Amino acid sequence: MAASTDDIRKRLIEDLRPRLQEIIAVEQVVNHLFFIEPTRREQIRQKARTDGNALAANVLISAVVEQPHTEGWFRAFVDALSRGGSELAADYLDSNPPDPKDEAENDYCVRLIQLLAPKLEDMKTEEVCNHCFSQELLTNEEKEQILAETRNKGNRSGAAELLGRIVRRRPGWFSQFLDILRRTEHKSLYELTGGSPDKKQDGKQPSPKGEPTGSEATAEETPAAAEGSEPVVLSVTEEPQDESADLYASADPPHSMGPSQPDGSDLAAAPARGPEENEIVLWDYQMEVARPALEGQNIIICLPTGSGKTRVAVYITEKHLDSRKAEGKPGKVVVLVNKIPLVEQHYTKEFLPFLRHTNKVEKVSGDSQLKISFAKIVQRNDIIICTAQILENYLERANDGEDEGVHLSDLSLIVIDECHHTQKGGVYNHIMMRYLKQKHKNRRLKKEQKKTVPLPQILGLTASPGVGKATKMQKAEEHILRICANLDASKIMSLGDFKKAIKKTILTVEDRKQDPFGQVIKRIMNTIQDHAKLSPTCDLGSQNYEQWAVQKERQAAKEEDQAVRVCADYLRRYNEGLVLSNTIRMRDALSYLNKYHEEQMKKKTAPDDEEKIQITETERFLFKLFKGSKEELERLAKIPEYENDSLSKLRTKILQEFSSRTEARGIIFTKTRHSAITLSQWIQENPKFADIGVKPSYVIGGGDQSDVKPMTAAEQRDVLKKFFMGEVNLLIATTVAEEGLDIPACNFVIRYGLVTNEIAMIQSQGRGRAEDSTYTVVDVKNSGVAEKECVNEYREDMMDKAIKKIKALNQADYEKQITEFQLQAIMEEKVRQTKQNQKAMKNERPSAVKFSCRNCSRHVCTGEDVQIIENMHRVNVTPEFSKLLIQRENTALQERLLDYETNGTIACKECGQQWGSMMMYRGIECPCLHVKNFVVNISGKKLSNCTRWSELPVRFPAFNYIEYAALMEQSPDEEETV
Repeated sequence: MAASTDDIRKRLIEDLRPRLQEIIAVEQVVNHLFFIEPTRREQIRQKARTDGNALAANVLISAVVEQPHTEGWFRAFVDALSRGGSELAADYLDSNPPDPKDEAENDYCVRLIQLLAPKLEDMKTEEVCNHCFSQELLTNEEKEQILAETRNKGNRSGAAELLGRIVRRRPGWFSQFLDILRRTEHKSLYELTGGSPDKKQDGKQPSPKGEPTGSEATAEETPAAAEGSEPVVLSVTEEPQDESADLYASADPPHSMGPSQPDGSDLAAAPARGPEENEIVLWDYQMEVARPALEGQNIIICLPTGSGKTRVAVYITEKHLDSRKAEGKPGKVVVLVNKIPLVEQHYTKEFLPFLRHTNKVEKVSGDSQLKISFAKIVQRNDIIICTAQILENYLERANDGEDEGVHLSDLSLIVIDECHHTQKGGVYNHIMMRYLKQKHKNRRLKKEQKKTVPLPQILGLTASPGVGKATKMQKAEEHILRICANLDASKIMSLGDFKKAIKKTILTVEDRKQDPFGQVIKRIMNTIQDHAKLSPTCDLGSQNYEQWAVQKERQAAKEEDQAVRVCADYLRRYNEGLVLSNTIRMRDALSYLNKYHEEQMKKKTAPDDEEKIQITETERFLFKLFKGSKEELERLAKIPEYENDSLSKLRTKILQEFSSRTEARGIIFTKTRHSAITLSQWIQENPKFADIGVKPSYVIGGGDQSDVKPMTAAEQRDVLKKFFMGEVNLLIATTVAEEGLDIPACNFVIRYGLVTNEIAMIQSQGRGRAEDSTYTVVDVKNSGVAEKECVNEYREDMMDKAIKKIKALNQADYEKQITEFQLQAIMEEKVRQTKQNQKAMKNERPSAVKFSCRNCSRHVCTGEDVQIIENMHRVNVTPEFSKLLIQRENTALQERLLDYETNGTIACKECGQQWGSMMMYRGIECPCLHVKNFVVNISGKKLSNCTRWSELPVRFPAFNYIEYAALMEQSPDEEETV
């Protein structure tokens, strides 16, 4: 019977483990757990000091549950909780938990104190501590420890200790603490935490949620505390916030936002303004890195992910505009980002809330439906947040002499987010090259005593400039100096050696003992290779094999060898299936191959039964080959023993994270969109994950380069909002989520078979912002991620040392090197521009260009038949072309822009090869060509590797809408003909 009772009590503790972890004060309770060995008690104390209270509480609970139990152990544990200042934990075990309503309100109070901790730590700690002791919110032992902490480490450290203890009390502590703040004359802190300003409480308990406590309460008395990740995230406007503003707010307390500073406080986004304040307040380290910019210098701010770089930029923007106004000069700030979702994020979370009181703030991106031109938006607003390409387009317009352009001289400050992309070929670099040219031209004008052109101040933001292709320190320094030169930065501001410590694990995988599923795919691939007489020298299932297959497909298309071209394309798909079987489930790999074959079969069926699409002998062979192996693949895919070890490692890691944490929240980064979607499905379908509360969803990119349907910006925002609200607690994402996006703080990050460079590693590590966050790399067969991760660690260390050496340079030496790199960049740009102009002069006439079907080599049209709409879409509206194609319905109708929508796809009438899409443009159906689907012949030279129209040295004429519409109007209407 006793054993049965022990089992019940152990189960009770295990069931309550997540809650107990939150409310047990470990170092006080462990002193009273005499039935635990002294050495084990000391280990638990050490765990609390090094890894935090929550992790230590988990170890303490395990020690209690795992002990060889003697009679009375459970009561001894409950008594230890009571005597150790964890009465609320004792209540739970005594079957006397608080009322659910009181529990929910108490949780809110705890969250509020954690949120406001950076402000509350300014309290007079000794005075408040003595009052808390007299009100029995603290034991005598706790009081002495808090006072000792205050004397040894300072007032703020003691205050943090005090706050950490009182939040573990029974519900009701909040109103007592609020009254203590009032009685100790902490008026601002009292009002900040919910006390009514200039009103007595009259015995009424204040509402922690800011709700009126009496009939006289007004809207002005309601504290504006909002759930968010930033310290003191309060309402910053009197106007109602847009609902979308909640999307990018984080759900974790400020102490989980980043690495600790040397003085013990935490890196976090800056404290926001309070309800009665008119300015943003920065942390000391943020103010330090901002100082040169506040003095008007061009700088790069290099701070870890989650440390409030954007908040610093908001502060600098505000001070910049204020100083311009004070000087009687116009101020104009443009904030540049490299991804559309970042426009919305910076607008709703940072710049609009803090700056709209005194400035006009607007956002513009490719998703925007502009009613006026971008140039007009710049004229009418003080702060414009936009994608870099939009600014570059309008700078180019101004360069061409168009009225609707924008000049650099129109701007007074440019903020460049993720500025490490300011390198050759990038749009940031194009913008800055205009700047550098004008800067050096201004020097010449100044010498000639002529009027110079004003240039904006530049502020770059990054978490990691990287080291480029450097393998030696000198090259790493040169890489970073070139970025500084490109941004005309007088300094690079960073935290030096200070860096967040993160627990990192690399999980290597073992080869399958048996892989019959993979052997069947390899057998098929070998059969195809024999059929096409192909002899690759690389391993099946590797990235090198994929590159080989792509090259063979292009070569065969150019040589009009249809059989080899089709076989090479199939081999690439089977290789992808092999990769997927090593990454995700065999059934997911089979599903991928099934879908591809269904699409190929569909290409051979015309919408009109009267039309016949040719099927070659090679295509029949390939269809039959898959059909003959499909049944065997389906059987093998159902045998779990044959699944890959990577998936097993991932399963174990996810279960571990969610089982050992009170509230787990994580991100899994994976290589492809397909693997992100299928991993999400795998987790949803596994009951073990559901049992421990895993709620997954995926986030993928918005471009259309993949076969997988892209995610719209609205869909991305919806998933991230659910992640913030807790409806989703595990994101499976491609690299779209690595950089820039302010994803709510996570406590674990997993890179699953994905490693790129040191920048991506640093960015993804930065997603794990919680205090006890972990970072895990799971290897996948043939990926080499374990080795690459080690290389990236070395490159990160090289980057940190290079930044330190650059910061230590004499300013004169630094500026000399920067000037040399700038002049070199300008000269290289001139050479590039000369070559481009020469190339433009040699542009082929459209009549010299011929297009043939990539699959069957049939002649399709010449360049004379192609016209361009809005400098984007190449269309062929000739009657002759319409006779060569078939049109298939697009089941997922997608609106592109106001005047465009895709109605369906167009394909070759002979072989079914897709050619492009049928686009509706202002009421006219226009067959829109995708160049990747054709072999292009330019004056006898064949090109099969073009993926963008811009790669062709041809200028097509603009589509004349009026002329074509008039012709359409004159043509007889088929419905009216008799």
